[in-house]
Parts: sequence; C-alpha cells; structure tokens
Amino acid sequence: MKTLLGIILAAVVIPLMSQDIKPIDMRVDIRSNDPGAYRIDRDEDAWKKHLSPMQYYVLREAGTERPFTGEYHDNQEAGIYFSAATGQPLFLSDTKFDSGCGWPSFFEPVTPGAVYYRTDRSFGMIRTEVIDSSSGSHLGHVFDDGPPPTGLRYCMNSAAMIFVSRGGELPDIVREYMEKHATDQEKEAVDGFFGT
Repeated sequence: MKTLLGIILAAVVIPLMSQDIKPIDMRVDIRSNDPGAYRIDRDEDAWKKHLSPMQYYVLREAGTERPFTGEYHDNQEAGIYFSAATGQPLFLSDTKFDSGCGWPSFFEPVTPGAVYYRTDRSFGMIRTEVIDSSSGSHLGHVFDDGPPPTGLRYCMNSAAMIFVSRGGELPDIVREYMEKHATDQEKEAVDGFFGT
C-alpha cells in the first residue's frame, strides 16, 4: 500500500515541481531608474546609529509594517511627508487618500524626482519598489489602482516617513536636508506649501 501511494504521489508531485511557476506581475508601467548612487551616502553602521530599529528595518532592509499599524495610515492632517532617512520631501497631504490597504497611500510624489523605482521580485511577485532619491532608502511600492489624476497608489510605510503638519516646525533632519541637499524644485514645493 505504501509503495502504491508513493508511486501516485511521485506521479503527481514531480511534474508539478518541474513546472515553471510564474510570479504574479504587479509592476506599474514605470521604468526602473535607480542610479545606485545618491546624494546622501552612509555605511550601514552609520544608518543603524541614525535610525530607530523599525526605521532601519523598513528603510534599509526593505521591510514592511503590518497593515493598519503605522503612525500615518489614518492621518488626515494637512502637511508634508519627508523621508525619515534623510529629511527629503516626498509627498504632500493633498495627494494622500484612503485606499483601505492599511498603509499611507498617495497618488503622486511632491516632485517628479523625489523618488526612484526598482523592480522588486521578492515573495513570488514582481512589483515596482519606491525608494527616496536622496539615499536609495526603501519607502514602499507603487500600484496602478489609484485615483485620478495619476491612477497610481504609492503605498508607503509610516516608519519610512516623518510628517510635519502645516504650521509645524521642521525637525533638524528636514532643515539640514533643505539647506544642504534640496533641489530648487523641492524648495519651491515646500516653501509653497508652508507659505514661507
């Protein structure tokens, strides 16, 4: 009996194992444009000192928060979301929407050059990873099921961002970024939003 069961299992399982299982393709029609070199560069020991353990896990190890647990998933205040790695401006609250996915979702970055894209082939899927353009730190992924005008959903991790409400004081990391690294377009977007 055991021999017969073994033969039947082998006849079913071995052909299945030899098939090419195609990953689910969830990529957005955005080309990977990660240059691999960034304005702000630290070694991993310096990143570990600079970031909390959760921030390091998300930003530097491409980790993901559990849905509905992040600080900003339900935030509805007016303000700007900055990279927790560098202080770079990423998203305006005007572009945030409730996607129901459990992570903060936006339909476009604050400026076209605020983020870069990578093809992510992890976990049996092919997705478009979003990283900040100043340090290459992982923010989340972008999908093509968002609202108009872009039709995109930038699904971000709260731990990857710092939120500053309209009228709030910019933290040191953001002020330093704006003084030393910000592009003219980034300065214009931040100044315009905060009315400075």
